[in-house]
Amino acid sequence: MEREKIIREIFYYKNYYLDFFDSLNLETKKKMNWTIKLIATLEMVPEKYFKHINSTKGLFEIRVEVNSNTFRVFCFFDKGRLIILLNGFQKKTQKTPLKEIQLAERLMKEYFDE
Repeated sequence: MEREKIIREIFYYKNYYLDFFDSLNLETKKKMNWTIKLIATLEMVPEKYFKHINSTKGLFEIRVEVNSNTFRVFCFFDKGRLIILLNGFQKKTQKTPLKEIQLAERLMKEYFDE
């Protein structure tokens, strides 16, 4: 079996993503890993899985749906092909909660300040 070429490297900022990942059930973890692998290996990632968040400077969300549950993980690019994963949450409303976006923006700033 041929290994897929890694186009983008994925990095976890502190434990935000890993703590979120630990809280997920097995089926959701598998889908999350599958989606992140897609982002790492596909040149053009469908917006269904990876989308820039309007009204932010460089913040993206990884989008995962399992059954009727929707999950989001915020991330951003650093030095071109490096993707930094931040906080994740289960989405329960149509609109992404502002407090989650604000947390992600704060973490992104913290990352660049270090």
